[in-house]
Amino acid sequence: MCGIFGAVGPAAEPLAVRAVGCLRHRGPDGEGVAFFAATSTALSHTRLAILDLGPSASQPISDSHGMATLVFNGEIYNYRELRAELEGAYQFRSTGDTEVVLAAYLRWGEAMLPRLNGIFALALHDHRDRSLLLARDALGVKPLYLARSPGHFAFASELKALLALPGLDRTLDPQALANYVTYLYGPGEATPFRSVKKLRPGRFMRLIEGEVEREGSFVPRPFDQPELPLTEAGAVKELRRRMDVAVRRQMVSDVPVGAFLSGGLDSSAICAYAARIQTGAPLDCFTLRSPGASGSSEGFESDLPYAQEVARTIGANLHMVDVSSDEMLDLDRLVWELDEPQADPAALITQTICAHARRQGIKVLLSGVGGDDVFAGYRRHAALRIERLWRWLPRSARAALRLASRGLPLQPAWGRRIRKGLSRADRDSSERMIGYHQWIEPEILKTLWSDEFRRCGPIPEPDVVFADSLADTPHATSDLNRMLLLERNHFLCDHNLNYADKMSMSQGVEVRIPFLDPDLLALADRLPSDFKQRGSTGKWILRRAMEGVIPASVIKRSKTGFGIPVRHLVGRGDGRVLSDYLSPESVRRRGIFDPSAVARLASENAAGRVDASYVLLAMAAVEAWCRRFADKPVSL
Repeated sequence: MCGIFGAVGPAAEPLAVRAVGCLRHRGPDGEGVAFFAATSTALSHTRLAILDLGPSASQPISDSHGMATLVFNGEIYNYRELRAELEGAYQFRSTGDTEVVLAAYLRWGEAMLPRLNGIFALALHDHRDRSLLLARDALGVKPLYLARSPGHFAFASELKALLALPGLDRTLDPQALANYVTYLYGPGEATPFRSVKKLRPGRFMRLIEGEVEREGSFVPRPFDQPELPLTEAGAVKELRRRMDVAVRRQMVSDVPVGAFLSGGLDSSAICAYAARIQTGAPLDCFTLRSPGASGSSEGFESDLPYAQEVARTIGANLHMVDVSSDEMLDLDRLVWELDEPQADPAALITQTICAHARRQGIKVLLSGVGGDDVFAGYRRHAALRIERLWRWLPRSARAALRLASRGLPLQPAWGRRIRKGLSRADRDSSERMIGYHQWIEPEILKTLWSDEFRRCGPIPEPDVVFADSLADTPHATSDLNRMLLLERNHFLCDHNLNYADKMSMSQGVEVRIPFLDPDLLALADRLPSDFKQRGSTGKWILRRAMEGVIPASVIKRSKTGFGIPVRHLVGRGDGRVLSDYLSPESVRRRGIFDPSAVARLASENAAGRVDASYVLLAMAAVEAWCRRFADKPVSL
């Protein structure tokens, strides 16, 4: 795991040198810069040493004949198998995975990309044809931002490393802002700056002199294969086998490996397999000791008792990490680390846990991220199933259901969830599916924009990115798998994986995601939908597979998130969210939102008439991001 940067243009070399300082937190174990005058291209790299800890694996790395140079951020879990294929034609000087990627390119060209089982963002300068190849892993575990300014093209692991580009246009992107407020994160390629984009997962781009020559995808479409003819018992057996293989692959490391353990099904399953594989010492696991919150209002319960039970069962060494309420809404730190106005304080908890792990000497953590997105574990998947009870009704009756649901109380949590589940009851299935991901109705969002913002152009429609994803779904895909495609393309990639990467790398820790192993993912994609969601039970086949592996109390446990009392912290109005970031003066000065509309929304939220705490947090995150990135030159 590392930080990478590259630039093409007259100032490429000094930009690459400067980027090293910006990305050093991602790679505190080493750094390097290479400049190629013939193409005015520079590559720089900061290294977090996980495999082959010696200098032979330093980057940028070139082959002995000077044909190509690589900078690479990630881990390739099948590098040993690939190396065995390549050794006859390539003389290796190192023992890790980076040089295997370089050798694979020299042997197979772009065709090597689908053969890489791992997480990566890479840039490869081919000196033979003066081209630059960029690529990002199939699920988007590792980020890669792209930017253009007059005379320059550049890319980086983090957006902040691109802000030194001469003449970079810092015009805000209205579509991106609408997305951040609607979803709490930025789905798709857009960032808050129009001039900066994200390379999408599973995509590659080849450039000549900074201009795109060709681009495309190197991964097959999900759900494009027929279902496997497996019995339930056969599916359980195969799932257990592939999970063991996935965790075993991702525990390959020359430094100590630990794991997140929330006490939920996913992290508990990963920890159980890792504890079996680990030899010599108990597995170090890390969990949050929640500062406490109202479970009835927020919809979650304490993780700690479950984590403790799992740790006892698997013989793990459990580390408990404390996070104060004040730390949870540190928006300045949140937006700086994430590069984007992503309004989820869970990211700060992840950072705190990673910092604690690093102090314990752990540089690699296994995560249960992806289990919900692959095996259907979110409440919206259950809500999709419940639609069978009413979606056959005529549109007028469904409209009546929607209107009636507005009378339900927002507290306790069940009333809020029913209201959201029926908020688009009279729309078509795709619109309903997209609605489950949204935190504010587009009609309400439109009332929040200022007149100044409206004059910038048409009011953005936040449904667009999700609608494009659904349009690319194979024709016969079930509703559940269509929803899982949205999870994979957006919530998983642009939300969970973005903050898992940024917050862990800010502490010099690598996070690995066994649930996203390609072989495990291929199995999940081809399982029947009712193996994933059965009745109101999500992740049904995963629960069956974990019987006898982890405690029954964890298997039967309902879905819950990090114990972060956002509604309480925002709703009480005594923090910076409302008094500073969303004060009338701040809102008026920024010119994005209408001050009276924001004040009205905050008042309605405090009175319990609307559920808008997360939306208010998202708007505050936009303001915090603008202060940090748009208002003044960034201090690196």
